[in-house]
Amino acid sequence: YAPVYSMWLAVVSVALGCVGLARKLKDWRMASVGGMLEPSIELNDGNKHPLIGYGSYKVGVIPASASAAGGVGSTTGANPKDVVKEALEVGYRFLDCAQFYGNEKDVGAAIKESGIPREELYLASKVWGDVIYEGGAAVKKQFEQTLSDLGTDYLDVYLVHWPVPVKHIEAYQALEELKQAGKVRSIGLSNYTVEDYEELKPHTAIPPAINQIEVNPFLYRKKTIEHFQKAGVAIQAYRPLRQGKALQDPKIMEIAAKYGKTASQVLGRWLLQKQIIYIPKSEKKARMKENAQVLDFELAADDMAQLDTMTTAQALQDFKWISLTAGL
Repeated sequence: YAPVYSMWLAVVSVALGCVGLARKLKDWRMASVGGMLEPSIELNDGNKHPLIGYGSYKVGVIPASASAAGGVGSTTGANPKDVVKEALEVGYRFLDCAQFYGNEKDVGAAIKESGIPREELYLASKVWGDVIYEGGAAVKKQFEQTLSDLGTDYLDVYLVHWPVPVKHIEAYQALEELKQAGKVRSIGLSNYTVEDYEELKPHTAIPPAINQIEVNPFLYRKKTIEHFQKAGVAIQAYRPLRQGKALQDPKIMEIAAKYGKTASQVLGRWLLQKQIIYIPKSEKKARMKENAQVLDFELAADDMAQLDTMTTAQALQDFKWISLTAGL
């Protein structure tokens, strides 16, 4: 089979236009899913996790506030079911959802209408702080509601959305029970600092597989990311495109022009080369396609280093302040 494998690898390398990416095939599973070439990484529990997903935050629905879940503050004007259906048509198969986003029923309706078999999808959700505060039984009840809303009998990933002081430990233990019951394949965290993780760790029977945090060149917490990755915890990046605020940055645009790519594609590629799971979001189909086209080029080391240095001391200080006040 060696000659056949070598020929296949050569063909994929030419198709991607990047020898460096061909070498990475040894580390990434590449599968054609819905016309999209999908790379994945292996989590610490042995499960595969796609490196590219579609974020459903503020898709059709804008949550009322960061301190209340379930209530709908406003809408974006787009029909969330139709938007998610378009994401599936584009080729996305990993859908990042959450109780807090307020649109899981719409995501479920989109999945049902798409006709895509469940085994081809990778569904993730998160339990929000109001439920976490109520305890483990409430977390399990919310999990069942999410299953119902999404129209599935299991999740690929379920996360503790926020490290609610003290209460997050019981919430994570509830996730462990859900995994042991076979209702979710991988469990993890979201918005956890190193300190939050170290507080949780002594109380875990199953190590967290994931921590979802904000990652982009304007908020690159290198030490935090390295701490989790060295501990075997994969990083999912939300706000990878900084909600569009980074797309006109002169430095990023200069790098994008060098490769004949867009700013969003440079930001996505930067994450992939760090083995960070990339979850872009857009309500526009053309943008969805653009955001996913990050596999046919590779950023040079000097460009990666330049992007690494864009986070200012003030940005880190602002993040610390927001994190402290959010926990109050």
